[in-house]
Amino acid sequence: MAAPSAAASAPKSCPGPDRNPRRPRFAVPQGACDTHVHVFGPAAQFPFSPARSYTPEDCTVEDLFALHEVLGIDRVVIVHGGAHGTDNRATLAALDRAPERMRGVAVIPSGLPQAEIEAMHRRGMRGCRMSTVVSGGASFEHLPRLAAETRDFGWHLVLHFHRAEELLDVERELVDCGSPFVLDHLARITAAEGVGSEPFAAVLRLLDTSRCWVKLASLYRLSAEPYPHRDMLPLIHRVVAHRPDRILWGSNWPHPICPVPMPNDGDLVDLIPLWILDADHRRLALVDNPAALYGFAPTDD
Repeated sequence: MAAPSAAASAPKSCPGPDRNPRRPRFAVPQGACDTHVHVFGPAAQFPFSPARSYTPEDCTVEDLFALHEVLGIDRVVIVHGGAHGTDNRATLAALDRAPERMRGVAVIPSGLPQAEIEAMHRRGMRGCRMSTVVSGGASFEHLPRLAAETRDFGWHLVLHFHRAEELLDVERELVDCGSPFVLDHLARITAAEGVGSEPFAAVLRLLDTSRCWVKLASLYRLSAEPYPHRDMLPLIHRVVAHRPDRILWGSNWPHPICPVPMPNDGDLVDLIPLWILDADHRRLALVDNPAALYGFAPTDD
């Protein structure tokens, strides 16, 4: 078999986010947490991985702070970006800027010394992510070992699926692993697959373990309709009704590898009351659930 061409294997260039987020009409509650963002670079200080599958623009922690000032977001979870591979320095440096209101999810291989995981934990890491979407990180083959190696620190596992059917392949491992786990992006179930699909049935089964959390983020990728993506509502409403105490919300800023028109993050915040109809459930998803999973201090109100 011929080797792939340089052009075929070169990382894809990703456009940056909308740099002019509008202030949303929906006011999030005090202590609201955006549980899914990435920071990239600056590449001159934190080089991208040579094994990456995409090359983003610099999207720094300063850019993130400015965004959340507009959106009214108090807390944030930085999910280490695939462009940096398993070199977590960019995310750790960002966490050091505001440790009381920031947490992180690392991308690490199994087999790291416990002292290295402990050092990341002290700086705010609370989970580790595996992906079949981006290269240069950790695959699902690492799942049982990462669960064992991070369990004593209380870390959760994050599953980033390329296709929803992949959930069925790891469902038994997730049940057996003993660790909390997060299904990124509603387990990548599309509107076309819907609530009658086998992956969605698996999501409901896993939620019933009480160790599963579902993240509502990047759902614009899963819709066949333009904003406000109403074809996603049956999936969202069903999963929220099933376990409102296990729902998380995230913006997915700065929206890497975005296959649709780049969203404005103010528009995404305004989807929250459409997705989560009950005010008490919105508070769970935005404040209480992230506080429980990531270890934030209680809010004053």
